[in-house]
Amino acid sequence: MSLTVAVDANGGDHGIRVSIPASLAALRKHPSLSLILCGAEAELRAALAREKAGNLQSRITILNATQTVDSNEPPVQALRGKKNSSMRRAIDMVKEKRADACVSAGNTGALMAMARFVLKTLPGIARPAIFATLPRMGGRVHVLDLGANVESPPELLLQFAVMGAILVRYVEGKPAPTVGLLNIGVEDIKGNETIKQAAELMRASNLNYTGFVEGDAIYTGDVDLVVCDGFVGNVALKTSEGLAQMLNHILREEFRRNFMRKLSALCAMPVMRAVKQRTDHRRYNGATLLGLRGIVIKSHGSADALGFRHAIDQAVREVNNRVPQHIESELRSMLAVGEGEGEASE
Repeated sequence: MSLTVAVDANGGDHGIRVSIPASLAALRKHPSLSLILCGAEAELRAALAREKAGNLQSRITILNATQTVDSNEPPVQALRGKKNSSMRRAIDMVKEKRADACVSAGNTGALMAMARFVLKTLPGIARPAIFATLPRMGGRVHVLDLGANVESPPELLLQFAVMGAILVRYVEGKPAPTVGLLNIGVEDIKGNETIKQAAELMRASNLNYTGFVEGDAIYTGDVDLVVCDGFVGNVALKTSEGLAQMLNHILREEFRRNFMRKLSALCAMPVMRAVKQRTDHRRYNGATLLGLRGIVIKSHGSADALGFRHAIDQAVREVNNRVPQHIESELRSMLAVGEGEGEASE
Protein backbone atom coordinates (compact mmCIF):
# COMPACT_ATOMS: atom_id res chain seq x y z
CA MET A 1 0.00 0.00 0.00
CA SER A 2 1.48 3.32 -1.09
CA LEU A 3 0.94 6.34 1.12
CA THR A 4 1.95 9.99 1.27
CA VAL A 5 2.84 12.10 4.31
CA ALA A 6 3.12 15.89 4.24
CA VAL A 7 5.96 17.22 6.39
CA ASP A 8 6.13 20.69 7.89
CA ALA A 9 9.84 20.92 7.14
CA ASN A 10 10.34 24.36 8.72
CA GLY A 11 8.60 23.61 12.02
CA GLY A 12 10.22 23.00 15.38
CA ASP A 13 13.36 24.27 17.05
CA HIS A 14 15.70 22.93 14.36
CA GLY A 15 13.67 23.12 11.12
CA ILE A 16 15.24 21.52 8.05
CA ARG A 17 18.41 20.54 9.95
CA VAL A 18 16.27 17.80 11.52
CA SER A 19 13.27 17.36 9.21
CA ILE A 20 15.31 16.60 6.07
CA PRO A 21 17.58 13.83 7.46
CA ALA A 22 14.59 12.42 9.33
CA SER A 23 12.48 12.41 6.16
CA LEU A 24 15.18 10.61 4.18
CA ALA A 25 15.55 8.02 6.97
CA ALA A 26 11.78 7.44 6.89
CA LEU A 27 11.85 6.94 3.11
CA ARG A 28 14.60 4.35 3.49
CA LYS A 29 12.61 2.53 6.19
CA HIS A 30 9.25 2.57 4.37
CA PRO A 31 9.58 1.64 0.65
CA SER A 32 5.91 2.48 -0.02
CA LEU A 33 6.17 5.96 1.48
CA SER A 34 6.25 9.25 -0.44
CA LEU A 35 6.68 12.67 1.16
CA ILE A 36 5.54 16.20 0.44
CA LEU A 37 8.09 18.54 2.03
CA CYS A 38 6.53 21.92 2.82
CA GLY A 39 8.88 24.87 3.26
CA ALA A 40 11.15 27.32 1.48
CA GLU A 41 11.86 25.55 -1.81
CA ALA A 42 15.43 26.78 -2.33
CA GLU A 43 16.44 25.81 1.21
CA LEU A 44 14.82 22.39 0.91
CA ARG A 45 16.58 21.61 -2.37
CA ALA A 46 19.92 22.71 -0.93
CA ALA A 47 19.37 20.53 2.16
CA LEU A 48 18.48 17.50 0.04
CA ALA A 49 21.67 17.99 -1.95
CA ARG A 50 23.74 18.22 1.23
CA GLU A 51 22.16 15.04 2.59
CA LYS A 52 22.77 13.23 -0.72
CA ALA A 53 19.12 12.26 -1.21
CA GLY A 54 19.95 10.57 -4.53
CA ASN A 55 17.24 8.23 -5.82
CA LEU A 56 15.02 9.04 -2.82
CA GLN A 57 14.17 12.36 -4.47
CA SER A 58 11.87 10.50 -6.85
CA ARG A 59 9.56 9.95 -3.86
CA ILE A 60 9.73 13.56 -2.68
CA THR A 61 7.55 16.48 -3.76
CA ILE A 62 8.52 19.98 -2.65
CA LEU A 63 5.72 22.42 -1.87
CA ASN A 64 6.97 25.98 -1.52
CA ALA A 65 5.84 27.85 1.59
CA THR A 66 6.93 31.42 2.21
CA GLN A 67 5.98 31.66 5.89
CA THR A 68 6.92 29.89 9.13
CA VAL A 69 4.88 29.74 12.34
CA ASP A 70 6.98 30.96 15.26
CA SER A 71 7.21 28.81 18.39
CA ASN A 72 5.62 31.51 20.58
CA GLU A 73 3.07 32.80 18.05
CA PRO A 74 -0.52 32.99 19.33
CA PRO A 75 -2.68 30.31 17.65
CA VAL A 76 -5.31 32.76 16.41
CA GLN A 77 -2.63 34.98 14.87
CA ALA A 78 -1.05 32.00 13.12
CA LEU A 79 -4.44 30.76 11.91
CA ARG A 80 -5.37 34.10 10.37
CA GLY A 81 -2.01 35.39 9.20
CA LYS A 82 0.04 32.33 8.21
CA LYS A 83 -2.00 30.71 5.44
CA ASN A 84 1.15 30.17 3.36
CA SER A 85 3.19 28.74 6.21
CA SER A 86 4.82 25.34 5.97
CA MET A 87 2.50 24.14 8.74
CA ARG A 88 -0.69 25.27 7.01
CA ARG A 89 0.39 23.92 3.63
CA ALA A 90 1.08 20.50 5.17
CA ILE A 91 -2.39 20.41 6.75
CA ASP A 92 -3.96 21.59 3.49
CA MET A 93 -2.41 18.61 1.72
CA VAL A 94 -4.42 16.29 3.98
CA LYS A 95 -7.60 18.30 3.39
CA GLU A 96 -7.06 18.14 -0.38
CA LYS A 97 -6.34 14.39 -0.13
CA ARG A 98 -2.92 14.85 -1.69
CA ALA A 99 -1.47 13.46 1.54
CA ASP A 100 -2.75 10.77 3.91
CA ALA A 101 -1.27 12.45 7.01
CA CYS A 102 0.89 15.36 8.07
CA VAL A 103 3.70 15.70 10.61
CA SER A 104 4.88 18.90 12.29
CA ALA A 105 7.23 19.81 15.12
CA GLY A 106 5.87 23.35 15.20
CA ASN A 107 3.84 25.38 17.69
CA THR A 108 1.34 22.98 19.29
CA GLY A 109 -1.43 25.54 19.78
CA ALA A 110 -1.15 26.79 16.21
CA LEU A 111 -1.08 23.24 14.84
CA MET A 112 -4.22 22.33 16.79
CA ALA A 113 -6.02 25.51 15.71
CA MET A 114 -5.10 25.11 12.04
CA ALA A 115 -5.85 21.40 11.94
CA ARG A 116 -9.20 21.85 13.63
CA PHE A 117 -10.20 24.68 11.30
CA VAL A 118 -9.03 23.02 8.07
CA LEU A 119 -9.90 19.38 8.72
CA LYS A 120 -12.77 19.74 11.23
CA THR A 121 -13.55 17.20 13.93
CA LEU A 122 -15.15 13.81 13.33
CA PRO A 123 -18.94 13.52 13.75
CA GLY A 124 -19.80 13.37 17.45
CA ILE A 125 -16.41 14.63 18.63
CA ALA A 126 -16.51 18.01 20.36
CA ARG A 127 -12.76 18.62 20.62
CA PRO A 128 -9.60 16.79 19.60
CA ALA A 129 -7.17 15.41 22.17
CA ILE A 130 -3.42 14.86 22.18
CA PHE A 131 -2.65 11.13 22.34
CA ALA A 132 0.84 9.75 22.97
CA THR A 133 2.65 6.53 23.85
CA LEU A 134 5.06 6.36 26.79
CA PRO A 135 7.46 3.69 28.09
CA ARG A 136 6.50 1.74 31.19
CA MET A 137 7.60 -1.29 33.18
CA GLY A 138 7.14 -4.31 30.93
CA GLY A 139 6.13 -2.40 27.80
CA ARG A 140 4.36 0.84 27.02
CA VAL A 141 1.22 2.78 27.87
CA HIS A 142 -1.01 5.16 25.93
CA VAL A 143 -2.21 8.43 27.44
CA LEU A 144 -4.61 11.23 26.47
CA ASP A 145 -5.27 14.16 26.73
CA LEU A 146 -1.77 15.61 27.06
CA GLY A 147 -2.54 19.29 26.70
CA ALA A 148 -5.12 20.10 24.04
CA ASN A 149 -7.98 20.77 26.50
CA VAL A 150 -7.29 22.39 29.86
CA GLU A 151 -10.78 21.65 31.15
CA SER A 152 -12.77 18.61 30.03
CA PRO A 153 -16.35 17.81 31.10
CA PRO A 154 -17.31 14.17 31.71
CA GLU A 155 -18.74 13.70 28.21
CA LEU A 156 -15.49 14.87 26.65
CA LEU A 157 -13.43 12.50 28.79
CA LEU A 158 -15.65 9.67 27.54
CA GLN A 159 -15.00 10.73 23.95
CA PHE A 160 -11.25 10.71 24.65
CA ALA A 161 -11.51 7.20 26.06
CA VAL A 162 -13.48 5.94 23.07
CA MET A 163 -11.09 7.44 20.52
CA GLY A 164 -8.01 6.27 22.38
CA ALA A 165 -9.35 2.74 22.77
CA ILE A 166 -10.08 2.49 19.04
CA LEU A 167 -6.58 3.69 18.15
CA VAL A 168 -4.96 1.20 20.52
CA ARG A 169 -7.17 -1.59 19.21
CA TYR A 170 -6.17 -1.14 15.58
CA VAL A 171 -2.59 0.13 15.85
CA GLU A 172 -1.52 -2.18 18.68
CA GLY A 173 -3.72 -5.11 17.71
CA LYS A 174 -5.45 -5.38 21.11
CA PRO A 175 -9.11 -6.40 20.70
CA ALA A 176 -10.27 -4.97 24.04
CA PRO A 177 -7.71 -2.53 25.46
CA THR A 178 -8.14 -1.77 29.15
CA VAL A 179 -8.98 1.82 30.06
CA GLY A 180 -8.23 3.61 33.32
CA LEU A 181 -9.26 7.11 34.46
CA LEU A 182 -6.48 9.11 36.12
CA ASN A 183 -7.44 10.19 39.63
CA ILE A 184 -5.97 11.03 43.05
CA GLY A 185 -6.97 7.59 44.35
CA VAL A 186 -8.48 4.32 43.20
CA GLU A 187 -11.45 4.39 45.57
CA ASP A 188 -14.85 5.40 44.16
CA ILE A 189 -15.19 8.25 46.68
CA LYS A 190 -11.98 9.95 45.49
CA GLY A 191 -11.81 12.76 42.95
CA ASN A 192 -13.94 15.71 41.92
CA GLU A 193 -17.44 15.54 40.48
CA THR A 194 -16.19 15.70 36.90
CA ILE A 195 -14.05 12.60 37.36
CA LYS A 196 -16.80 10.72 39.20
CA GLN A 197 -19.35 11.49 36.48
CA ALA A 198 -16.88 10.51 33.76
CA ALA A 199 -16.34 7.18 35.55
CA GLU A 200 -20.09 6.52 35.51
CA LEU A 201 -20.25 7.23 31.79
CA MET A 202 -17.33 4.87 31.11
CA ARG A 203 -18.88 2.10 33.22
CA ALA A 204 -22.11 2.43 31.21
CA SER A 205 -20.26 2.27 27.87
CA ASN A 206 -18.90 -0.82 26.15
CA LEU A 207 -15.33 0.21 26.90
CA ASN A 208 -13.15 -2.23 28.81
CA TYR A 209 -13.07 0.24 31.70
CA THR A 210 -11.18 -0.97 34.78
CA GLY A 211 -11.64 2.01 37.12
CA PHE A 212 -9.52 4.78 38.57
CA VAL A 213 -5.73 4.71 38.36
CA GLU A 214 -3.23 6.88 40.20
CA GLY A 215 -0.29 8.69 38.65
CA ASP A 216 2.22 5.95 39.40
CA ALA A 217 0.16 3.52 37.30
CA ILE A 218 1.22 5.37 34.15
CA TYR A 219 4.64 3.77 34.53
CA THR A 220 4.02 0.80 36.84
CA GLY A 221 0.43 -0.26 36.12
CA ASP A 222 -1.10 -2.60 33.56
CA VAL A 223 -3.92 -0.65 31.88
CA ASP A 224 -3.44 -0.04 28.17
CA LEU A 225 -4.94 3.46 28.07
CA VAL A 226 -4.93 6.21 30.72
CA VAL A 227 -7.47 9.01 30.28
CA CYS A 228 -7.26 12.48 31.82
CA ASP A 229 -7.89 16.13 30.99
CA GLY A 230 -5.21 18.10 29.21
CA PHE A 231 -4.13 20.12 32.24
CA VAL A 232 -3.39 17.06 34.37
CA GLY A 233 -1.96 15.10 31.44
CA ASN A 234 0.47 17.81 30.41
CA VAL A 235 1.70 18.32 33.97
CA ALA A 236 2.22 14.56 34.36
CA LEU A 237 4.09 14.36 31.05
CA LYS A 238 6.41 17.31 31.74
CA THR A 239 7.07 16.07 35.28
CA SER A 240 8.03 12.68 33.89
CA GLU A 241 10.37 14.24 31.32
CA GLY A 242 12.05 16.31 34.04
CA LEU A 243 12.45 13.27 36.29
CA ALA A 244 14.08 11.29 33.49
CA GLN A 245 16.52 14.12 32.80
CA MET A 246 17.36 14.44 36.49
CA LEU A 247 18.04 10.72 36.90
CA ASN A 248 20.23 10.68 33.80
CA HIS A 249 22.19 13.67 35.14
CA ILE A 250 22.64 12.08 38.58
CA LEU A 251 23.91 8.82 37.07
CA ARG A 252 26.48 10.63 34.92
CA GLU A 253 27.53 12.77 37.88
CA GLU A 254 28.00 9.81 40.21
CA PHE A 255 29.84 7.65 37.67
CA ARG A 256 32.32 10.49 37.08
CA ARG A 257 32.97 11.21 40.75
CA ASN A 258 36.27 9.30 41.01
CA PHE A 259 38.47 6.79 39.21
CA MET A 260 36.85 3.68 40.71
CA ARG A 261 33.40 4.86 39.74
CA LYS A 262 34.59 5.62 36.21
CA LEU A 263 35.92 2.09 36.06
CA SER A 264 32.63 0.68 37.32
CA ALA A 265 30.84 2.77 34.69
CA LEU A 266 32.74 0.90 31.98
CA CYS A 267 31.56 -2.42 33.44
CA ALA A 268 27.99 -1.16 33.63
CA MET A 269 27.99 0.32 30.13
CA PRO A 270 26.00 -2.51 28.42
CA VAL A 271 23.28 -2.25 31.06
CA MET A 272 23.22 1.54 30.87
CA ARG A 273 22.89 1.43 27.08
CA ALA A 274 19.98 -1.01 27.37
CA VAL A 275 18.23 1.18 29.95
CA LYS A 276 18.75 4.28 27.81
CA GLN A 277 17.30 2.57 24.75
CA ARG A 278 14.22 1.34 26.64
CA THR A 279 13.50 4.79 28.08
CA ASP A 280 14.69 6.93 25.17
CA HIS A 281 11.92 9.50 24.69
CA ARG A 282 12.91 9.93 21.03
CA ARG A 283 11.62 6.43 20.28
CA TYR A 284 8.18 7.43 21.58
CA ASN A 285 8.05 10.76 19.76
CA GLY A 286 4.95 11.56 17.74
CA ALA A 287 1.69 12.56 19.44
CA THR A 288 -1.59 12.24 17.57
CA LEU A 289 -4.15 15.06 17.39
CA LEU A 290 -6.95 12.56 17.81
CA GLY A 291 -10.51 13.29 16.72
CA LEU A 292 -9.86 15.12 13.44
CA ARG A 293 -11.02 14.17 9.96
CA GLY A 294 -7.47 13.33 9.06
CA ILE A 295 -4.20 12.24 10.63
CA VAL A 296 -2.03 14.96 12.18
CA ILE A 297 1.07 14.01 14.17
CA LYS A 298 2.84 16.45 16.49
CA SER A 299 6.55 15.91 16.98
CA HIS A 300 8.32 17.36 20.01
CA GLY A 301 9.68 20.76 19.03
CA SER A 302 13.22 19.90 20.14
CA ALA A 303 13.27 16.43 18.56
CA ASP A 304 16.39 15.33 16.72
CA ALA A 305 16.38 13.40 13.44
CA LEU A 306 15.74 10.05 15.17
CA GLY A 307 12.82 11.47 17.12
CA PHE A 308 11.28 13.18 14.09
CA ARG A 309 11.59 9.99 12.06
CA HIS A 310 9.64 8.17 14.76
CA ALA A 311 6.89 10.80 14.40
CA ILE A 312 6.72 10.00 10.69
CA ASP A 313 6.64 6.29 11.60
CA GLN A 314 3.59 6.97 13.78
CA ALA A 315 1.86 8.68 10.86
CA VAL A 316 2.58 5.66 8.66
CA ARG A 317 1.15 3.27 11.28
CA GLU A 318 -2.06 5.26 11.60
CA VAL A 319 -2.53 5.55 7.84
CA ASN A 320 -1.97 1.83 7.35
CA ASN A 321 -4.48 1.05 10.11
CA ARG A 322 -7.05 3.63 8.91
CA VAL A 323 -7.46 5.12 12.38
CA PRO A 324 -9.82 8.07 11.60
CA GLN A 325 -12.04 5.84 9.49
CA HIS A 326 -12.35 3.27 12.28
CA ILE A 327 -13.11 5.96 14.85
CA GLU A 328 -15.80 7.47 12.65
CA SER A 329 -17.41 4.11 11.86
CA GLU A 330 -17.53 3.01 15.51
CA LEU A 331 -18.57 6.23 17.21
CA ARG A 332 -22.31 5.84 16.73
CA SER A 333 -22.51 2.45 18.37
CA MET A 334 -20.11 3.36 21.19
CA LEU A 335 -21.37 6.86 21.94
CA ALA A 336 -24.88 6.77 20.46
CA VAL A 337 -24.29 9.99 18.54
CA GLY A 338 -25.88 11.24 15.40
CA GLU A 339 -24.34 12.87 12.40
CA GLY A 340 -22.91 16.33 12.89
CA GLU A 341 -20.17 18.51 11.63
CA GLY A 342 -17.20 19.37 13.83
CA GLU A 343 -17.27 23.10 14.52
CA ALA A 344 -14.51 25.62 14.09
CA SER A 345 -14.39 28.98 12.43
CA GLU A 346 -11.60 31.28 11.44
